[in-house]
Amino acid sequence: MTYQETLNYLYNSTPLFQNVGKDAYKEGLENTHLLDAHFGHPHRRFKTIHVAGTNGKGSCSHTLAAILQSAGYKVGLYTSPHLVDFRERIRVNGIPANEAYVIDFVEQHRAFFEPLHPSFFELTTAMAFNYFAEQQVDVAVIEVGLGGRLDCTNIIRPDLCVITNISFDHVQFLGDTLAKIASEKAGIIKPGIPVVIGETTPETKPVFTEEALKQGATIHFAEEEQLLLSSSVNAEGKRIYQTKDYADLEGELGGLCQEKNANTLLSAIRVLQSAGYLIKEEHVREGFARVCSLTGLRGRWQKLQESPVAICDTGHNKAGIQYIVEQLARQNYRHLHIVMGMVNDKDITSVLALLPKDATYYFTQASVSRALPATEVQHLAERTDLSGQTYHSVKEAYQAALASAHPDDFVFVGGSTFIVADLLSFLTDSF
Repeated sequence: MTYQETLNYLYNSTPLFQNVGKDAYKEGLENTHLLDAHFGHPHRRFKTIHVAGTNGKGSCSHTLAAILQSAGYKVGLYTSPHLVDFRERIRVNGIPANEAYVIDFVEQHRAFFEPLHPSFFELTTAMAFNYFAEQQVDVAVIEVGLGGRLDCTNIIRPDLCVITNISFDHVQFLGDTLAKIASEKAGIIKPGIPVVIGETTPETKPVFTEEALKQGATIHFAEEEQLLLSSSVNAEGKRIYQTKDYADLEGELGGLCQEKNANTLLSAIRVLQSAGYLIKEEHVREGFARVCSLTGLRGRWQKLQESPVAICDTGHNKAGIQYIVEQLARQNYRHLHIVMGMVNDKDITSVLALLPKDATYYFTQASVSRALPATEVQHLAERTDLSGQTYHSVKEAYQAALASAHPDDFVFVGGSTFIVADLLSFLTDSF
């Protein structure tokens, strides 16, 4: 098979969550353990760090990987979903897994895994762990796919667990209260393994405290340690942090939500240092300052062009959109244009209610079956006094926004990870 034929096989023969949603979700770890045994328990051959949470786990995972790379470690990084190329999910020192490995993995092992009918994520996780073992990484940063307790990444025994925050997302799987969602995500807490909690609420903090006590795990609440003192944005759009450990720490990621992520990371760094990781100040500085170039991270308040300024961001639920709306309000522009689309299993009404009413909207849909049709997004948006036109594709919507925008205007693209994925795929292909 060619690489594209292999991808078609993976997408069509295993349920892909980003395309079909709940039908791809398989509860339980039976397949994961069978796959893990088949490959000889590859995750036991390298150190791991496990990262969960509703929002921010991608940025935190990439930044931790960047810091560890800067410290000289050979670092695996497993994240999801991908934006442009499947191989983004599986990286070593920022370099995606090579196409030949993906092809060979499927061809050599399909006779074993096909009778199991694994989900796409189950198979991809096995592929990632096997790749990291073959590449002899020192440590791998593993981002939870969904939830925690029953996520197929949860077979690892990491050196550190990180849970960034809890808000409402994937309630059909994780529960309809913050406490229930926290309980699922707290499922990654392991016996005797330290855990850093980024943010809590009165509902979630007791859940984490109780689980850590049950597991005999040392728990660190980053918001209580408060190692981040303040932050600001410089002329280049980079965030400058004042912290208890590092003055004028420059972060490549300029999004407002990165304040909370940075505070979580600062606590995580201290725990890793106390666990024997040789992380020095210069490594932390380089990791924060070069996270995108070191790890390939994209889509986090990413500037696409100047005049008009165009930004995309993968924030896709109420909590994520709140940060985006606040950050949009801080920008200087003549008029705001928003290219918007969502998938059908999100709290769409709550998100739309947050968006600025004085912007011009370009409603569209991503090229995944979960995408809510643009006309439905428009209809729901009109109920909250948002007005605009519909477009068949993200490409058309973005081009229309740029064509309508004055050089002093501001164009934002988001609402869904898959809207950003379609946009970045179009921009990549256009070069």
